[in-house]
Amino acid sequence: TALTNHELIVMAPGLSGTEQIFCGVYCYQSSDADYYNLAVATMKGYVDANSFLTQPGISPVLGVPAHNQRIDYWLSVNGQRLNVAMKVGTPVYESFGIGKFFPFASPGQYPQPLFAAGMLTSASATRYSETTHTMPWKGNRNNLRMHFNDGAWKTPLATPWGNSTMANSVRPAETSYALYPVMLYDSGNVYGVLDGIYHITGFDNVVENTLSIEGKDYVVIQDVGRTSFGDYIALELS
Repeated sequence: TALTNHELIVMAPGLSGTEQIFCGVYCYQSSDADYYNLAVATMKGYVDANSFLTQPGISPVLGVPAHNQRIDYWLSVNGQRLNVAMKVGTPVYESFGIGKFFPFASPGQYPQPLFAAGMLTSASATRYSETTHTMPWKGNRNNLRMHFNDGAWKTPLATPWGNSTMANSVRPAETSYALYPVMLYDSGNVYGVLDGIYHITGFDNVVENTLSIEGKDYVVIQDVGRTSFGDYIALELS
């Protein structure tokens, strides 16, 4: 049976209910090379006659390794973004996010604060077992992109990983874990904060732990197979 690649493009209304935020996912695969992956992107607009890759203002397309077996996954969606984590293999964890972040500016100043985050810098032929790919949330890497007013998709830094001492040294206070927002910045500006993705320490922590803080539920996800203190995020599920 021939393998078929599928794609999906959706429009989200934003948290205001009046916006148009376009996000897309497609699958690509090779049975000979034994990879079965997703590719994700965020767009500035949508034209029905256009192909996926020629949608208006599309971000760089970012790959996410998967496989053709059972996948446990955590999906978190609201009116402005889609965040997903997947358990692929034993134990490999992949994650991605597409949509809009919270800007530190007014809508008039920053009308399209969009982002796209995947595990690969392109839709490359990379199997999930490849050991150098890494989650996008640590920033300063081409698999996390942020749309800016000049139309460019920037590669921002991200807190707290921009401060390696903090990211690798945070400890929970007694039995409580602190969640740190993932802010997007560069040497001269702080642009905003991701929605639903947080840094959490790996100290005395393990992947798939769950926690509840102020009525919201979170799951702990690691960076592929890495387990150092700075290799974890908390994905908001509510």
